[in-house]
Amino acid sequence: MSHDLPSAGRFEGRVHILPVRIYYEDTDFTGLVYHANYVRYCERGRSDFLRLAGVRHSALLEGEEPLGFAVNKLDLEFVKPARIDDALVVKSMFETIRGPRIFITQEIERDGETLVRAELQVCCISLTGRPKRPPPMLLERLKPFLEP
Repeated sequence: MSHDLPSAGRFEGRVHILPVRIYYEDTDFTGLVYHANYVRYCERGRSDFLRLAGVRHSALLEGEEPLGFAVNKLDLEFVKPARIDDALVVKSMFETIRGPRIFITQEIERDGETLVRAELQVCCISLTGRPKRPPPMLLERLKPFLEP
C-alpha cells in the first residue's frame, strides 16, 4: 500500500496543495463553514505536507528521542466564508526553521480566491512538552521547501 495517496495532495514548487470538500457536517445552521473547521483544514494541510515530504508523525514518535509538534502561535484572518459543497484548496508553505520553531504560512482558497490566511509558529517538542531542535532527518527533508 502506498503512503503517498492522491488524497494527500501534491507539491507545486515549495507549496503543498490539498483539496478539501465542504460537507454538511462542516457547516453551522447558516450553511457556512464553522470557523474552527478552518483550523482543522490547515492541520490536514501541514500533516500531508510533511507526509509527502517524507516525514511521518509516527516515525518521529518512534524515534530514539520521541518528538511531536505543538502549535504555539496561530494568527487567522477570515476573509470570506466557505459554504456547503464548496471545493477548497489548502495551500501550505513551510517558511523557515529557527531552533525548535517552524514558521508556516497557509491559505485556504476557493476558485483562486483567498478565504482564510493563517500564520503559524509550530514548536518541535519532546513527549514531556519541552522544546527540542528538529532532528537532522526532518531538517533534511524540509530543506528543499524552505525560503532560500
